[in-house]
Amino acid sequence: MRWAVLQFPASNCDQDAFHVLKNVLAQDVEYVWHKDSSLSGADAIVVPGGFSYGDYLRCGAIARFSPIMSAVKEAAAAGKTVLGICNGFQILCETGLLPGVLVRNTSLHFRCETIPVRVENPASRFTSDYLTGQVLHLPIAHGEGHYVADEATLDSLFQHKQVLFTYSDAQGRNTPGANPNGSQRHIAGICNRAGNVLGLMPHPERASEKILGSADGLGLFTSILASHGVPQAQAA
Repeated sequence: MRWAVLQFPASNCDQDAFHVLKNVLAQDVEYVWHKDSSLSGADAIVVPGGFSYGDYLRCGAIARFSPIMSAVKEAAAAGKTVLGICNGFQILCETGLLPGVLVRNTSLHFRCETIPVRVENPASRFTSDYLTGQVLHLPIAHGEGHYVADEATLDSLFQHKQVLFTYSDAQGRNTPGANPNGSQRHIAGICNRAGNVLGLMPHPERASEKILGSADGLGLFTSILASHGVPQAQAA
């Protein structure tokens, strides 16, 4: 399986994602610069976290116009796997590949910590190695992670099981205090209707080795591998 990890000016999680794919999961992975225009040969694309273009205007607003994003749209339309993490989630929303938008945290503070995140739907190519209601411990690092959408969109996301992750407490409850950014209905990660594009604010790539304090994020990547028919033995 071939992976592409995108790089924008001020990406800062591209190397983390590359490390997990290359060194932890022994995958064929390469960096793709934002000015490139082709993703030919890539089976899965990671749009990483960071501060693309310095977050000028708003997060992801300029990155959406990078030449590589046309190729990402084509890949998504063709059914290829697209994973947007943190700033990558913001970029996917700005490009229209996912509904809604990410705005300033309600606290107006940057949040950098490890938090509980509940798995809402394990029946997806991103979550098949998890259980319904399983609580993961994943890092967040964002100032604009407040997910916003109109009520009809929110209803549709839940109706079609597109909400894959929500913020919870350690017992898996969606309590107000467990929501780090004020996201509507505690949404931490959503996929498109086709199920091949995921955006989430927590960082699974930063929780994919026990030495980092949590390996709970690794299941997201192994789920993707399983959906592509990669045997678990080849993913270790």
